[in-house]
Amino acid sequence: MDLQLQGKTALVTGASMGIGRAIAKALAAEGVQVVAVARRLDLLRAMADEVAAAGHPRPVAVQQDLMQEDGAASLVSAAQDAVGRIDILVNNAGGSRVLPVDAPEERWAEAMTLNFTRPRQLAHALLPGMIDNRWGRVINITGKSEPETLNAAFSAKAALHAWAKGLSREVGKFGITVNSIPPGRIMSEQIRRNYPEDYRTHFAETEIPVRYWGEPEDLAVMAVWLASPLARYVTGAVIPVDGGLRRYQF
Repeated sequence: MDLQLQGKTALVTGASMGIGRAIAKALAAEGVQVVAVARRLDLLRAMADEVAAAGHPRPVAVQQDLMQEDGAASLVSAAQDAVGRIDILVNNAGGSRVLPVDAPEERWAEAMTLNFTRPRQLAHALLPGMIDNRWGRVINITGKSEPETLNAAFSAKAALHAWAKGLSREVGKFGITVNSIPPGRIMSEQIRRNYPEDYRTHFAETEIPVRYWGEPEDLAVMAVWLASPLARYVTGAVIPVDGGLRRYQF
């Protein structure tokens, strides 16, 4: 199927590993010129080499720590200098922040900045160009709504869902869609390092209806479809890619 993405541009954060890397590669395979962003430039360049070797547009690698005070503004400037207008934003960078009840305020501020404020800032900085072009896509890789404990990242991701829904209602008339994808159990180097295989097998058999952990590519296909013109009537949605893991959604 032709996803009609040839010639579009995209900014993908957290693109050096895992889900972000898979999304960047999948977009490039559809002919998208990707600006791939992360802190580890060597991993970005290695991914770009793989994409170019496959005959797809070579991603532009941009090293940026989004936790820096001017992280969002610096990144938008670098991306626009590299490829001009950005058609698609994939907010993938983030991190889990399990906190005790008495955690200091700066720990909460850190989690909210990384998981909510920076994605919001990136989107609002890119919206004028999307509005002028009467087309755009904002895709947020978020998180589950069923926290087992106090986790600041979950709170931030819930805020991201609410913001994205509200924004979708404001920008839909300009041909811009805003959607969120909460991943389920997706395999990564960190997961393989921190959880033994017997635990992963038991968890899959008892908690995941499809009986296996997802791969980054399983989520990337959803992100790429939402980025395409074919998904024009899907906006303000929260679409989990989790093998049926979640019992409830709100």
